[in-house]
Amino acid sequence: MDNSIRMCCPCHFGLESVLKYEIVKIGGADIRVNDGKISFSGDENILARANICLSTAERVMIELAEFKAVTFEELFQGVKSIELERYINPKDAFPVKGYSLNSALHSVPDCQSIIKKASVERLKEKYGISWFEETGATVQIKFSILKDVVTIYLDTSGTGLHKRGYRRNSNAAPIKETLAAGIIDLARVRPDSVVCDPFCGSGTLLIEAGLKALNIAPCINRRFSAEKWGSIPAEVWREERKRAIDNVNRNAKFEGIGFDIDDSAVALTLDNAHKAGIKSRMKIEQADISSFRQPENSIVICNPPYGERLLEIREAENIYRQMGKVFGKGSGQSSYIISPHEEFESFFGKNAKKRRKLYNGMIKCQLYMYF
Repeated sequence: MDNSIRMCCPCHFGLESVLKYEIVKIGGADIRVNDGKISFSGDENILARANICLSTAERVMIELAEFKAVTFEELFQGVKSIELERYINPKDAFPVKGYSLNSALHSVPDCQSIIKKASVERLKEKYGISWFEETGATVQIKFSILKDVVTIYLDTSGTGLHKRGYRRNSNAAPIKETLAAGIIDLARVRPDSVVCDPFCGSGTLLIEAGLKALNIAPCINRRFSAEKWGSIPAEVWREERKRAIDNVNRNAKFEGIGFDIDDSAVALTLDNAHKAGIKSRMKIEQADISSFRQPENSIVICNPPYGERLLEIREAENIYRQMGKVFGKGSGQSSYIISPHEEFESFFGKNAKKRRKLYNGMIKCQLYMYF
């Protein structure tokens, strides 16, 4: 039997190149890059490794089939021809969810029920049973219909991969872990980097920098829905967790330096760093941006406050002016700043060497890179 599995990982728009590099590093093959997602091939070990190790992927899905359908009959037959029994056991639950864009089959509830019905018919024939109790593991079926092309997936991750397990609590405007990890990659954080965040919030950027520098797999401490599936041996997950632990670089000289004007943010960052296992690498203090001094040979990576109301926007602009005064201009000092403000550079007082468009949730931002 062919052991190869086709997988697909969605990611933030703008991070495709970063995720592709990560997938190459874990051994993914036959990589195909699209806007906001990357597909690749590998065996069960690569599937487990992708869940444990990829820092910028939103989830890992098995790509079962792709076919054109403009009628419900074509959708039904397309799904019925998929080898669902390879992953779905007789007692497993197999709920269906998805979306449709610019397609003849535009009613999502109707598509859901047709896909469910076709899956039931297929599994009835394969298992010779007429009733599915669905009390076992959950094997989530996902579909996308885009311009009449149907893609059927199984979600192996369960909860999104941005949930690493270290951030049970966050403050008002946290940056998503997967986006933070992408920025860390773009800032080329190394094992010996000193990374500063003068607006550390709940510590996400500093913690993701620490995980990257020490080569700690971001999801090493959490579980995935495919671990409960009978189709993937428990041994595979054990092997990949052991591999991830063996790959940790305990000799890395990384140091994270964080400040926040709010002392509860300082406590939150330290608590989250403790949960992530890297608190000993962090120096976090309560301080205002005006007193910040960037250490020699360090990288500033930050998500400064930005307002949605006029007064907050004025305050944010004053902070950007202040940042321009205190951020280092010396040798080996670089800054990577994410902001949705179109005029950020004029307030900061300097044009970025490079910019990259990224989305923080639904908010269009730029990553301003100074080096």
